[in-house]
Amino acid sequence: MLDTRTETSELRRLDELHNIHPFCDGRQLYERGSTIISRGEGCYVWDSEGNRILDGMAGLWCVNVGYGRDEIANVASKQMRELPFYNMFFQSTTPPQIALAEKLSQITPEGLDHFFFANSGSEANDSIVRMVTHFWKLSGKPTKRNFIGRNLGYHGSTLAAVNLGGMKPMQSMGHELLPGFHHIGEPHWYARGDGLSKPDFAKKAAAELEDKILELGAESVAAFIAEPIQGAGGVIEPPAGYWREIERICRKHDVLLIVDEVICGFGRLGEWFGSQFYDVTPDIMPMAKGLSSGYLPISAVAFNGRIASTLKDGGVLSHGFTYSGHPVACAVASENIDIIEREGLVDRIRDDIGPHFRNTLRQVTDQHPLVGELRGEGLIAAIQLMQDRESKTFFPGDSGVAVECRETALSNGLIMRAVGSALVLCPPLVITRGEIDEIAEKTSLALDATAKSVGMI
Repeated sequence: MLDTRTETSELRRLDELHNIHPFCDGRQLYERGSTIISRGEGCYVWDSEGNRILDGMAGLWCVNVGYGRDEIANVASKQMRELPFYNMFFQSTTPPQIALAEKLSQITPEGLDHFFFANSGSEANDSIVRMVTHFWKLSGKPTKRNFIGRNLGYHGSTLAAVNLGGMKPMQSMGHELLPGFHHIGEPHWYARGDGLSKPDFAKKAAAELEDKILELGAESVAAFIAEPIQGAGGVIEPPAGYWREIERICRKHDVLLIVDEVICGFGRLGEWFGSQFYDVTPDIMPMAKGLSSGYLPISAVAFNGRIASTLKDGGVLSHGFTYSGHPVACAVASENIDIIEREGLVDRIRDDIGPHFRNTLRQVTDQHPLVGELRGEGLIAAIQLMQDRESKTFFPGDSGVAVECRETALSNGLIMRAVGSALVLCPPLVITRGEIDEIAEKTSLALDATAKSVGMI
């Protein structure tokens, strides 16, 4: 049996022999050698060679309460001994699933009191496609089958979720875009503002939704889906007024509004959910990642009363998963939410850690010759690397500059993520001011080294 004492070279050999890695160029991965993470505590992880690394990405946007929480491990152990599994099919349920649904009803935006459980954000969004289409059919409007998303939107990697999103490389992997899925532009003022003020651009970007609805015909449009802040697309924050206008357009044309909270949910922006941060009321809200802080796979979809009552009264719902509402995952998610509440993490991000995070990063990036824009809210940020910040010239897509910067940061003990020509940060909510200062210091070193490499300094 392998353990953390197994030599790194042997672990890498076996990894190459047996594993297919998601979102990796396999040849490049094995030429470089995989980073083998062996343990975690707080905001740090350790690799198989004993190096301590500050996790600036909270795993994969998800370890909100940090690593090594005994409270969560104890709850999981207790539930595994009491009832390790039972399904929700055929009129069955379990106490942990009921308790989690009740807890979620207390923190989700008003009116979102009904929940369907799955195992990932991808499954949640695939489920939405089926359930929304079914809802409109039950409502006597079967022609409402078109879904509208945004360019650079990310809603998962299952088939329907890929089509909901607007990530071109994912959509081109073996198939064309499926019929019934459409996209509008992302609300990125820095890249797409064309000299407009932020308020004017907000109206222009939102108007693209109405244009698309009218092009398709409102009688054929089922829903619009978007993240409060686009995460995997590069932490694209919408300008003020954008979300209010989006909601107005959806209500005007009776198009369901789906706000994907997989990344922004559970305190990331200093509110429980990004919908609350932007003062928007969705009809449907998928969530995952921070729901359990990644300790176990679980996701949920929140529905408002209009949709839920129609689905519940519509006969057999022929959809679900073996592990929907898994009792251990539900117990873990409930304890995770309790920790967020007990430790006041949402208020902490809003009032202290979030502002310190942004201000500290701003000091590093404001005058740096390699940086054109610092984006983000709360405890999520992107640093846009530019070939020429004065003329707003972006690096070509294949430049690899952000990957180089990311690798330099990793060699100095900081995990960041490269998205296009931007660097992304999304640390655990429990991060301290001192650890944020460490992120800033190591980010500065990585930026300077990369700027020197490309001849800027």
